Amino acid sequence: MAGVGEAAAPGEGGGGGGANGQERDGRGETEQPGSSGARGPPPTPQHTETLGFYESDRLRERRRSRAELSLLRFLSAELTRGYFLEHNEAKYTERRERVYTCMRIPRELEKLMVFGIFLCLDAFLYVFTLLPLRVFLALFRLFTLPCYGLRDRRLLQPAQVCDILKGIILVICYFMMHYVDYSMMYHLIRGQSVIKLYIIYNMLEVADRLFSSFGQDILDALYWTATEPKERKRAHIGVIPHFFMAVLYVFLHAILIMVQATTLNVAFNSHNKSLLTIMMSNNFVEIKGSVFKKFEKNNLFQMSNSDIKERFTNYVLLLIVCLRNMEQFSWNPDHLWVLFPDVCMVIASEIAVDIVKHAFITKFNDITADVYSEYRASLAFDLVSSRQKNAYTDYSDSVARRMGFIPLPLAVLLIRVVTSSIKVQGILSYACVILFYFGLISLKVLNSIVLLGKSCQYVKEAKMEEKLFNPPPTSTPGKPSNKSQNKSKSSQEENPSASVTSQPTHQKENVIPLLVTSNSDQFLTTPDGDEKDITQENSELKHRSSKKDLLDIDRFTICGNRID
Repeated sequence: MAGVGEAAAPGEGGGGGGANGQERDGRGETEQPGSSGARGPPPTPQHTETLGFYESDRLRERRRSRAELSLLRFLSAELTRGYFLEHNEAKYTERRERVYTCMRIPRELEKLMVFGIFLCLDAFLYVFTLLPLRVFLALFRLFTLPCYGLRDRRLLQPAQVCDILKGIILVICYFMMHYVDYSMMYHLIRGQSVIKLYIIYNMLEVADRLFSSFGQDILDALYWTATEPKERKRAHIGVIPHFFMAVLYVFLHAILIMVQATTLNVAFNSHNKSLLTIMMSNNFVEIKGSVFKKFEKNNLFQMSNSDIKERFTNYVLLLIVCLRNMEQFSWNPDHLWVLFPDVCMVIASEIAVDIVKHAFITKFNDITADVYSEYRASLAFDLVSSRQKNAYTDYSDSVARRMGFIPLPLAVLLIRVVTSSIKVQGILSYACVILFYFGLISLKVLNSIVLLGKSCQYVKEAKMEEKLFNPPPTSTPGKPSNKSQNKSKSSQEENPSASVTSQPTHQKENVIPLLVTSNSDQFLTTPDGDEKDITQENSELKHRSSKKDLLDIDRFTICGNRID
């Protein structure tokens, strides 16, 4: 009996009491998780009170998840899926600022364009109004000089010599333009096919930019050769060869602009207007050539100046076309309304192309719209600095260097067209011409006064007025002396309230004239800061030889888009 009981005891513990044993083992495992020792990681805790129900819920969830993997479930998830934009706030803020910049571009760009067009108009009216008067005064001084005696070594001031040269060039080129037959040129161009005229017009635009880039250098070389001090060693070919080069340049550039105006006139008078449409679509090709290129502030400033010059030149070409068409129709006012839609179409396409081009250039290159106010202040600084005592050039020449707009060829062509289109006969006609001339003088003076006031305002807003009284930077072959710099600085500090419209003072003969550059050229390329020694600036300029001033960039790469 004892043996059976002893045998049955293990059976109850191992076989008959299996469920209890499992429960006991389960309790042991759950109650003593650390009893396994070093046999392995502890098992995960289980919910023993609801073990059976837990197992059934897990199977039920698995079956339910399989049943819910359907197309409707996917569509419901896609329709109700959410996200939070504030998790990337900086990115979306930048996108919004880009949109606001593109919206501000038309307003800021047109402000710059209007200001630049009035600058070109002021330089253009100067040729017809004040330049003849200045030439008359210079000739009067030259002829009456023996009566007053030779007080100075110079017969004429350098500005007067330049004015006489400009007047002589205008007169010679005007008489040379009489040998160019406008009617024969019109019929010759009209007989060409549309594709040929399209190619010719594109070639003329490129040639005009090249002529503008090189022409001002020819005129500057003539002015400097004629006014260079005689004490220096001669390093030029002479005044007469430079003069003939300048006359040839002005004549050829005037013929080039005449061909442009004739081509535009043919496009206006074509029956199906196909040529005019092709020429307008040519402006949109300009977007492709410039938008997808890398631009910096200096490159964009150069492009803006080129657009200003191009828009003003187109306005003058449209004026010439209207004058020629009105002459052919005996000055019938009804025909002017026929030309008016086409003129508005050309102007609107030019404005739209400029806005789209500048909007995408600023967007792709992360340039803010405030840069156009800096460009406007730089142009205003050129105007204000040309009225200073240390001015080194006339304002019309400064506009030519900055924007590539040379008024002499365009003035020669306009005088030729006006004199051939309008016949002056009788005393009343001459009286009307005199009144018209005085009206032009009044317009020029009013425009100059308004521009000078707005320029002073823009310079003050840009905080550049202190640069007006600083001595202009000089470049000489040798090292400049610090004493002369200190003297000039102290003299300008003593007289800070110098008049803007005062005449430049005459330098002594024994002083070597210095080649002066404008302070506005460094406005967009160098940051504002304390002035350093001249020797240190020269050493820095040697290391920064790759960077160019704006004046050099505009003169020599006016037809390029990329400046390294």
